[in-house]
Amino acid sequence: MPDYVSEALARYDRSRLTLCSIGSHSALEVAYGARTQGLRNLVVTAKGRERTYTEHFIRRESPVPRGCVDEVLELEAFPDILDDGVQEKLLAANAVFVANRSFEVYLHQKFSYDRIERGMRVPFFGNRYLLRAEERDEAGNQYALMAQAGIRHPQQFASPEDIDRLVMVKAPHAKISFERAFFLVSSPKEYREVSARLIREGMLTEAGLADAVIEEYLLGPSINLNFFYSPLLGELELVGTDTRRQTNLEGFRNVPPAVFEALKNVPMRLEEAGHIAATLTESTLEKAFEMGERFVRAAREAHAPGVIGPFALQCIIVAGPPKQFVCYDVSLRIPGSPGTRYTPYSAYRWGRDVSVGERIAMELVMARDANRLAEILT
Repeated sequence: MPDYVSEALARYDRSRLTLCSIGSHSALEVAYGARTQGLRNLVVTAKGRERTYTEHFIRRESPVPRGCVDEVLELEAFPDILDDGVQEKLLAANAVFVANRSFEVYLHQKFSYDRIERGMRVPFFGNRYLLRAEERDEAGNQYALMAQAGIRHPQQFASPEDIDRLVMVKAPHAKISFERAFFLVSSPKEYREVSARLIREGMLTEAGLADAVIEEYLLGPSINLNFFYSPLLGELELVGTDTRRQTNLEGFRNVPPAVFEALKNVPMRLEEAGHIAATLTESTLEKAFEMGERFVRAAREAHAPGVIGPFALQCIIVAGPPKQFVCYDVSLRIPGSPGTRYTPYSAYRWGRDVSVGERIAMELVMARDANRLAEILT
């Protein structure tokens, strides 16, 4: 049993376990899921971002029961969660932490992953050591895992001079540290012209461009395969599937061809705006599961104990025959879409719709009752 887990569980009241997450991304989903399974929840918020949790969705009993958030811990800024005093408060609350993308992004602006992994003394639901694999500049990252799992991903180009088809360039945004700037080009000449313009406009820097990823742009619908691996059952589940709504990509998709010329110099922005439930054809389900199972095996070999709980393979379905999944991104924690429950796959398995937040809570309760918490916490 990892030291973080054994030290915390030695002092925890296991009858009062509390699911905890950063107040962003999927915190309401975790709070809701905890309540469905009789667990408490706690949301850690930052100054100026608390009202969603302290007012709009806080649990109230009178005159009628409503809301899902049990408790809120307000901080000046998210990175303050690593302060010893905050850690002690979370440990006193019997907290089990559910990492989301906002946790990684906001803390990694200030701390290294080594510091984050050591500083969080609260047990994680899932594998805390896998979070860093989402970053493309980390050793053993998602590309290495996909290669080990035999999962196709977009072809990458080492140099702009190698560009011979439509590609997407992904570079750090010059002004918004946790976002990337994206642009499409189809030749070295176009790359130089567009990147120079974006640098002049302040969206890119020379240093950021030097670290950019250049990969082929694939044509096809996007689909997020939101999986859940249960160490207790030894089984992989498809919790649900969705697709993203992103600015300003949605606007580009909806304009008539007559105005394309007027938009040719408008940079693409792929900021997350929301998600839509999207189902798969049943004939592709087996391919999806095979890909997910290979990824679970690869992650276990590379970063033991591997995947625990939710993860997502974000894919494009390219034309066939046969149609194929091409994975362009991996999420190694709870996905950002609570709408996955509105696809039928959890009901096919459990006889009713089960959201990803509830599925996490279910696994925690099963592990607690079977005295197997060490298998799902790190």
